[in-house]
Amino acid sequence: MPAWLTVVGIGDDGFAGLGRAARRALLEASVVYGGERHLAMLPARLAARRAAWPRPFDLAPLLAERSGAVCVLASGDPMLFGVGATLARQLPAGELRVLPAPSSLSLAAARLGWPLQDVATVSLVGRPLPTLNAHLHDGARVFVLSADGRTPAALAELLNARGFGATRMSVLEHLGGELERRIDGRADQWSGGEVAALNLVALDCRATEGAPRLPLTCGLPDDAFRHDGQLTKRDVRAITLARLAPAPGELLWDVGAGSGSIGIEWMRAHPTCRAIAIEGHAERQRFIEHNRDALGVPGLQLVAGRAPAALRGLPVPDAVFIGGGATVPGVLEACWASLREGGRLVANAVTLQGEAALAAWRERHGGTLTRIALADAQPLGGFDTWRQALPITLLDVTKPAGGGAMNAANIIDTIDGTNSVSSTNPANATNATNATNATNATSVRNPANAASVTNPAVADSQHEP
Repeated sequence: MPAWLTVVGIGDDGFAGLGRAARRALLEASVVYGGERHLAMLPARLAARRAAWPRPFDLAPLLAERSGAVCVLASGDPMLFGVGATLARQLPAGELRVLPAPSSLSLAAARLGWPLQDVATVSLVGRPLPTLNAHLHDGARVFVLSADGRTPAALAELLNARGFGATRMSVLEHLGGELERRIDGRADQWSGGEVAALNLVALDCRATEGAPRLPLTCGLPDDAFRHDGQLTKRDVRAITLARLAPAPGELLWDVGAGSGSIGIEWMRAHPTCRAIAIEGHAERQRFIEHNRDALGVPGLQLVAGRAPAALRGLPVPDAVFIGGGATVPGVLEACWASLREGGRLVANAVTLQGEAALAAWRERHGGTLTRIALADAQPLGGFDTWRQALPITLLDVTKPAGGGAMNAANIIDTIDGTNSVSSTNPANATNATNATNATNATSVRNPANAASVTNPAVADSQHEP
C-alpha cells in the first residue's frame, strides 16, 4: 500500500519555513491533523479540513482516514520525542512518509555551539521532574524539553536541592521563530520566573561541594538510598546486578524490594530498562518512592503487596530478583513460572533455610550457587581487624527454551488452595490469609503513568518549535 499519511515537521516560523515537498503534501491533503497551535499556522487558502487531536489523545480517527491523502503536523523533527515515532509503531513503513524540520535540539545546539552528540536529552513533557536526576553529573551538558513556562524555575530549585546550584542555565524560547529569546543565569541565582510556554532549557552542570557523586556503574553507595537496614549492600548489589545482566528494554521483577535498590540500579543501566518493585512493608514502600525519585527513575512501578499473591497479573519479566522471601511457599515457583524463556532468575539468601531452598531449586533446575563472603577493616583497640559480614548465597539460573512463561496465578491459586485446606499446620492458614489480604491490597503506583499529559509523545511533538 502506498504512503497515504505524510507527517510534516513544522517550526516556529510556520508555513513560510516549510520546504517544497512539505507544502505540496499539505496542498494535496484532504485532511490535516495536528495540535491547535500548529493548525493555526496554516494559511486560509489550504482546502484541507483541519482536525485537532482529540482529548484524551486517540489515533483511531486518524487511522480511519486511510482512504484519502492525510497530513499530520508535528513540531520540528517528528521522530524525536514526537508523534512520528508513535505513528511509526502503529503503521507499516510503506504507509508513512516523514518530512522533518530542524528539531529544537538542533537549533539549541547551533545557538550554543554545543556538539549535539555530546549532549544528553531529557523530556519533561508528561514526565516527572525527578527524571533529570539520573543525568546530573559534574561537567555534563543536558537539554531539557520543558513542560511549560514554569519548568525553568522548577529546574533551578531541583538543581539547588541536589547540590548543583552552580549549574549554568540557558532558557531558549520560541527557537527558530520571530519571538526567539535567550535567558542565561545560574541555578542558585535564578530569578527568571515564568517564561514562554514553548521553551528548551540548556544545562551546563556544575556540582557544588558536598554534592552526591553517583557513578554510572552499578553499586551505588549505600547512603544514596533511604532504608531501614533492609538493603542489598553495595558490593553484593554490584555482583547481583552483574548476574541479572540488564539489557535495553528489559523488565525486572524486584521481589521483596526493601529499599528498591536493585530495581533502581537496573533502570539506571539504560533509559529503556523497566522494573517493578514488589514490597509489602508500608514504610519500605515510602523508601522506594523516595529513592526512585532521588536517583532519577520515577518510572519504577511499585506494587504494594507480598509475593506470591502480589505477582498476579503482572507483565512477563525478562529477569527476576528475589531479595527476600525465597523460603515463602510459592514465591520461587510463581517467579519461575512467569519468567520468559531465556530469562534470568537471581535470588539471594542469608539464612540456612534460605540457602537450603536455593540449593534444592538448583538440584531441580540447574544454575550456579555462589557464596559471597566480604570483610571490612575496622578498628580494634589501637589496631585494625577484619569484620566479616554475614555470608550471602546467590542463586543464578537461566530458564531454558521450552519452559515458556506461564500464568503465575495458577501457582498462586495452588498455594492458596493448599494453605486454605490445611488443618494440621496453623501457620499455613495464616500464610493463606496474609496472601489473600496482600492480593486485595495490591496497588501499582507509577508516577509516569499518572502524569498530567496523557500521551508524552504527542505532547513532545507540540513542544518543539
